[in-house]
Amino acid sequence: MTDIPENWRLSTQLVRGGSARTPFCETSEALFLNSGYVYGSAEEAEESFDGTRERFVYSRFRNPTVAMFEDRLALIEGAEACRATASGMAAVHAAILSQVRAGDHVAASRALFGSCLWIIGDLLARYGVEVTFVDGTDLDQWKAALARPTRCVFIETPSNPTLEIIDIPAVAQLTHAAGGLLIVDNVFATPLLQKPLRLGADVVVYSATKHIDGQGRCLGGAVLGSQAFVADVLGPYLRHTGPCLSPFNAWLLLKGLETLELRVSRHVENAGKVAAFLEGHAGVERVLYPALASHPQHDLAGRQMAGGGTIVAFTPKGGKPGAYRLLNALKLIDISNNLGDAKSLITHPWTTTHQSRSPEEKLGMGITEGGLRLSVGLEDPQDLIDDLANALKTSS
Repeated sequence: MTDIPENWRLSTQLVRGGSARTPFCETSEALFLNSGYVYGSAEEAEESFDGTRERFVYSRFRNPTVAMFEDRLALIEGAEACRATASGMAAVHAAILSQVRAGDHVAASRALFGSCLWIIGDLLARYGVEVTFVDGTDLDQWKAALARPTRCVFIETPSNPTLEIIDIPAVAQLTHAAGGLLIVDNVFATPLLQKPLRLGADVVVYSATKHIDGQGRCLGGAVLGSQAFVADVLGPYLRHTGPCLSPFNAWLLLKGLETLELRVSRHVENAGKVAAFLEGHAGVERVLYPALASHPQHDLAGRQMAGGGTIVAFTPKGGKPGAYRLLNALKLIDISNNLGDAKSLITHPWTTTHQSRSPEEKLGMGITEGGLRLSVGLEDPQDLIDDLANALKTSS
C-alpha cells in the first residue's frame, strides 16, 4: 500500500488511497488475475506459511488487486483493517459466523433485509445459537435483550426497506456492557454519509455491489473493523471457508470508489427532490426519507448521517393493486431489486426482497403490501419526478 500523507482529504483518498504500483509504473491499478505465487526457495515458502514472512501465497487468502481495494475502503471508512468478500451477503455471513459458537446469544433489529433475516433467524438456530429480535428504534427493548451476555448484535441503519434509523451510540454502549460486538450494515448510508465505527460500532459490513460499484456491473462485499478482529477472528474464517472476492471485481470496485463521492452526492440531491415531490402528492399515502421532517427518526438521522441517503420508501394509495399499477406505468424508472445504481430502480419488497417472510413478520418490520422502495439514480431529477407523476396519474 502506498504511504498516505496525513493531509490527504477524502476526494484524494477515494482516487489514490491504497494504490500499490508495480515496477511497470502503471497509472491505473494493476489487475492480478493469478491464483498462486512462486517462491525463491523452499525456506521462503515455509516462512510464508508459518507467518514469519508476510507476502501473498494464494489468492483465496489475499490478492494484490483485492488488497488495494481493501486498503482504500479501510482508509475511507476509518477502519484499521478490511477484508473483501464475493458478495454483501458473504460479508454478513462471515462477520457473524466467524465469532459465534453454540450456546451464544445474538441480538438483532427486526427490520432487516430478507437474506440477513434468514442467516440470523434461521441459520443460527441450526447451530444452537439463540437469537433475540427487537424493534430497533426502541431502546427499552434493546436494554431487555442485552441484559444478558451477548456475543454480537447486528443492525441495519437505515434499514432495508423501511429506512428505520437506529441509535448507534446507544446500542453500542448496551452491546459492550453485554460483552458483545456491534455489527452495522451500513450499505444504505455508504461510508460517505455515516461512520458507524466513530459512533461506537465494532464491525461494519457492506454490499459493495450497491453504491461502491454503483453501475450494475459486479458483486462484492466487505467487512471492516479492528486489526485484532480482522486478523484473529475474521481472517481465519475467510481463509478456510473461501468466500473471496475475485481480482477482476476488486478492480471494478476500485474504479467505483474513484467516483463514489460524486455519485453519492448527486444521488442524495436527487432523492431529496423526489421525496419532497412524493410527500406532496395526493396519490401517495406515506413517504419515508430520513431528511424529511416527517420521518419518525428525523432528528436522530440528522445527528448520525451527513445526508438523507439515496433510497426513498413510499406507499401509493390503493394497496398492492395500486402499487402494481404504478410500477407497470413507469417508463423511465426500472423495476429491479438492486439498489445504489446509476439508474433509478424500484421494487415491491412484499413480493421480492422479503417474499419468503410471513405476512406477520413483514408487517412487524413495517413492510406493507402497498409499500415500494425506490433507489434514486443519477438521471435528471425532473425526469424522475415526471415519470412518477405520470405513473401516479395513470394508476389512480
